[in-house]
Order: sequence, then structure tokens, then C-alpha cells
Amino acid sequence: MSPAAPPDNSHYEQACDQAIAMCDGNLRSTIKALIMANEYLEAELEELQAAISAGCIPDTSRSKMRSKSSAG
Repeated sequence: MSPAAPPDNSHYEQACDQAIAMCDGNLRSTIKALIMANEYLEAELEELQAAISAGCIPDTSRSKMRSKSSAG
């Protein structure tokens, strides 16, 4: 058996370079921005999970469903 090929991480490298560039090369600011973005996404996920638990379909899902049904 030959060993599996190593994963291609070039897209992560490019994303890191872009994030650092957006923060003018300041690594501390880059990390802070990524933490803030992660917290925002976690809060959004919690809201979506609560809506789903309550039996609601989030607006974003409804609009996607509408666009799919009107496209066909």
C-alpha cells in the first residue's frame, strides 16, 4: 500500500495571507478579527438552531427554497 497523498492546504495558506494583508500585516489584529468573526458565526448558528428547534424555518432558508421552486 502506498501512503495517502498529503492534503492540499494551499487554500488555507492563501486565506491566511489575505487575512494578514487585510490587517496591514498585524498578526495580533488578524487573530482578533478572526476570533470576532468566529464569535459572530457561533451566535448566528445558535440563533438558527433555536429557530429550528422552535419549528421555524429561517428566512434565508425560505428565500433559497422560493428561488429553487420558482426556477423550476
